[in-house]
Amino acid sequence: MRRLYFGILLFWAIIWASSCEKDDICVEGDTPLLVIEFYDATDTSTLKEVTTLRVVGVGQSVTVGTFTDRSSLSSITIPLKTDEDSASFIMINESASDDNGSEIGNLDTINFSYSRIEDFLSRGCGFIVNYDELEANVTADTDNWIQDIEITQSLVTNSDSTHVKIFH
Repeated sequence: MRRLYFGILLFWAIIWASSCEKDDICVEGDTPLLVIEFYDATDTSTLKEVTTLRVVGVGQSVTVGTFTDRSSLSSITIPLKTDEDSASFIMINESASDDNGSEIGNLDTINFSYSRIEDFLSRGCGFIVNYDELEANVTADTDNWIQDIEITQSLVTNSDSTHVKIFH
């Protein structure tokens, strides 16, 4: 009788152990960020920092959190929307606040359009979104600090290389 109980217990232990699956921990990656580098408009091969740069998504009340706000940088990464085929950002050169807390820097609006490609990584990671057919333009105003935009890679699948060059 004891052997019968041991046999049943062993049988259920094997069934239980074979039903276990590997933990679904995501280490494969995330939706890539758009990499932007800033260049001197007069010497287009030279990187040029933007002084006290601030970036805010159009319709948003908070700054983009992928780099330090109001820092002087020649390269940034920003997130594109994963649920829409376009995203617009206000890029502020020499960002500062007046006594009332209002922005007094030079504001330019950049509009990005793209097509989204959903990519299923795994059950643990789910989907990521890559972007293709990237295009960009700056909304013209009377005092644009951004003089030109060049798309260097229209397919955005990683955050390792430059996708957009902005000349100022």
